[in-house]
Order: sequence, then structure tokens, then C-alpha cells
Amino acid sequence: MDFEMVMQELEALSKERMKKIYISNGAHEPLFGVTTGEMKPLAKKIKKNQPLADQLYATGNYDAMYFAGVIADPMIMTEEHFERWMDGAYFYMLSDFVVAVTLSEADIAQAVADKWINSGDELRMSAGWSCYCWLLGNRPDREFSTSKIADMLEQVDMTIHHSPDRTKISMNNFVYTVGLSYIPLHDKAIEIAQNIGSVEIMKGTKKSSLSLVSERIQKEIDKGRIGFKRKYVRC
Repeated sequence: MDFEMVMQELEALSKERMKKIYISNGAHEPLFGVTTGEMKPLAKKIKKNQPLADQLYATGNYDAMYFAGVIADPMIMTEEHFERWMDGAYFYMLSDFVVAVTLSEADIAQAVADKWINSGDELRMSAGWSCYCWLLGNRPDREFSTSKIADMLEQVDMTIHHSPDRTKISMNNFVYTVGLSYIPLHDKAIEIAQNIGSVEIMKGTKKSSLSLVSERIQKEIDKGRIGFKRKYVRC
């Protein structure tokens, strides 16, 4: 399938209700409003196709950009590739759920995520922390440096309450993911979660809410899910 055919297929799958939901979360025109589930049959036909993924991502159409992440080939994407995609990621559903997810399947994931975490740019910082969530929730514990992850937990403890809103959410999720999926630092994550306490989460024009990550980890403990790993990251 070529670029024009894919765009026509995506447009045919559009739903006004989904379009409104995406816009309420920060998406803007152009977009169609396609559910991720309805993209799966199309993705099975195409499989991985990086040139097509780059064409789709460059449109600025939210649904095309999301689908680009589904058919991308992370193992051939370079750091420059990911930087270019981040430049086009204008809100968190692209930075955290397209770019960060795609990056998490690349060999360069940790190196790129580390740069983003320390970039000072809200969405890059958010994507960097999110990437580690996807990594820790999928890859074996042995692939990570325990001392490095411990230092990252300390960084969250010291900076989360002064960080930009979207970054704050991803940092909070990082502590939760370490507590759930990275057994070597489960106890350390609980300690940090208790230290940071309630985190105020701002969601655009919606009312702010408080997130207590220690309660989220405790729920997973109660369910016996500690050590959980996803089989797949991308849909």
C-alpha cells in the first residue's frame, strides 16, 4: 500500500466521537479520529515500512502520525530520526505514546531517552521518562543498571514538584513502573513514592487532580502483580 492509499483508508475509518476525544486531549486539525483497534488490520497488511512511516508522520495529521509509529522500524531509525519525530510531536499523545513507544524498541533507547530527560524541554523530558516506563515494563531486569535507575528515582524525588506538568506525570509513572516491574528497586520505589507524596496533575483546561503513586503501587502489590512485564509495547 502506498501513502495515498493509507491516507484514504484512515479517513474511511474516521469517527467524529474519537476526533472530539483526541481534540479534548490536545490534538488539533488535521486529524480523522481513528481508534487504535481499527488500525490493526491495516498494520498487518503493511507490517514495518519506515519510508512510509516517515511520509505519514510528516503530514502533521494526528492519526497518520500515530499509525506511523505502528509501522515504523525502530531498529533502523537513527537518533536524528527520533529527534525529527520529537520536533513534530506537538502534544503528549504523540511524544509519550508514539515517539517514546517507538524509541523503546530501539537499541539506542536509553541513550536518547537520557538526553531528553535532561533537555529542559517539557515534551522531550516527558518522552524520556515515558520511554523508560515502556522499557522497564517490557524488557528483562538484567538489561538495566540498578545504580542508574536508583539515581533516576532520586532525581524524581528531588525535582518532580518543580517540573513542568506533563513531565511531572511521566516522572510519577516512572516511579510506579519501577515499583511494579523492576524488582531490584521495588522497595526503593516505594520509599520514593512515600517521599514525594501527592503530586498535583494539571490536564489542560480540566481541573487539576492529585496523584498518590504509593497507592497505585500498593494496589499492584495487593493483586500480586509485582514483576509484571508486557509481552509487547507497540500495538
